This record gives sequence, C-alpha cells and structure tokens, in this order.
Amino acid sequence: MNLVDAQPRDLDALHALVESAFRGDSARLGWSHEADLLDGQRTDIAELEAILADPAQALLMLRDDAGVAGCVSLTNKTGGLAYLGMLTVDPRRQASGLGRDILAAAERVAAERFEANRIELTIIPHRTELTAWYERRGYRLTGETRPFPADDPRFGLPKRDDLIFAVMQKLL
Repeated sequence: MNLVDAQPRDLDALHALVESAFRGDSARLGWSHEADLLDGQRTDIAELEAILADPAQALLMLRDDAGVAGCVSLTNKTGGLAYLGMLTVDPRRQASGLGRDILAAAERVAAERFEANRIELTIIPHRTELTAWYERRGYRLTGETRPFPADDPRFGLPKRDDLIFAVMQKLL
C-alpha cells in the first residue's frame, strides 16, 4: 500500500471523501460513521490546508483507479508520539481491508518520518464497533478522556450532550 502526501489540488476530493464517510446518509453506506452522533461538517478546506502547511503534520491519501479511496492525517507530537486522525475510507469500500491497510501504512510513516515509537488517536467511545476495530489492531484505551468541542461547529453539531473523546494508544 502506497500512501502519498496530499497536494493542494487534492483537497476538494479529500474534503468530499471525509464528509461522505463521516456525516449524512452517504456515511450510512459504510459500517463506521458518526452520522447518528453528529450533524454538520467533519472538516473543512481550511483545516486541510492547515495540515498541508504544517511541517509537523502529514495528510496522506490512497488513490487508485476508482479515485481517492482513503486518507489519514498524522501529527508529530513530542517524546516519540504521533497522533493519528481522520482515518477515512470511501464508505462504499469499507469492510474491504482498505482501512486496515491505510492504518498500517500510516503507522510506518509515523515511525519513519516522525521517528515515533507510539501512536495515539481519540475516538468517541459511543462508537463501540470502531473501538473494537482499533483494539484488534493493537490499540488500547488509556483511560484518558478529552472534552468534545461541542460548542465549535467546525467539528460537527452533536446530536447528544454526552460526547467525549477517549484516548487510544499503540506502541510502534
């Protein structure tokens, strides 16, 4: 699997992919979505541009004959830690192994490019199937939680008032 660095010309397609996989009826085509928990946007072009502009971050994508199949973002944190976010697979192609392959490739990039020895992510714990999916790939809940930015519509519009982020981590 060859993830490539996204370029500014890719942002419209990546934005459309992320929105289709996380929000609205199109997200329901896949097994993993937030459409029952959140309305509104998942990201915007400005956030994607900021990732591209930051040397401590990477926005990686998988393109094949059918177009953009998936993406993931990485952030280089301190102390050998990388943060994984926005792991996305086209909802029509979920359950095909692409997510597993993108995750493994992103972990290799984090280790090679950022010299990370650990990787973390945050997950809405109500998404129990997704938590279990990450656990099958070696991630463990740390017990740490972080507040969900419910008052910032850039992250979505919560459909419930008990959303939080749980932290998961894996040794690389």
